[in-house]
Amino acid sequence: MNYWIVKSEPFKYSWDHFVNEKRAIWDGVRNYQARNNLMAMKENDLVLFYHSNEGKEVVGLAKVSRENYPDPTIDDPRWVVVELVPVERFPRTVSLSQMKSDTRLQDLSLIRQSRLSVLPLRPEEFDIILGLAHEQN
Repeated sequence: MNYWIVKSEPFKYSWDHFVNEKRAIWDGVRNYQARNNLMAMKENDLVLFYHSNEGKEVVGLAKVSRENYPDPTIDDPRWVVVELVPVERFPRTVSLSQMKSDTRLQDLSLIRQSRLSVLPLRPEEFDIILGLAHEQN
């Protein structure tokens, strides 16, 4: 199993919108490295949903429900989409500043390649973020 972070600006497509729709076609990716990450996603891979620009926080967990296929929003075979379904809204969000200050996450792709919209995670990074999201006060 692989682990990922996808980023979305909440005013364009929020976690709540995603949950209301019950699934999302993750389209509009026009960066080759992010596209390659989409192409590497496998069914049932786990995905952290990150609100970018506003909030700057991981808000929930999703999973890949359909592997890559051509992006239906553009007539160009170079671009692909995946389908995601929501799994859980986290009891606590995990902010970017919290991740930056955690020494265990110093190599996190979200921090090192902040402009990419689809990023891989190492299993231990995923587990740390998941633990922070479920941490009791």
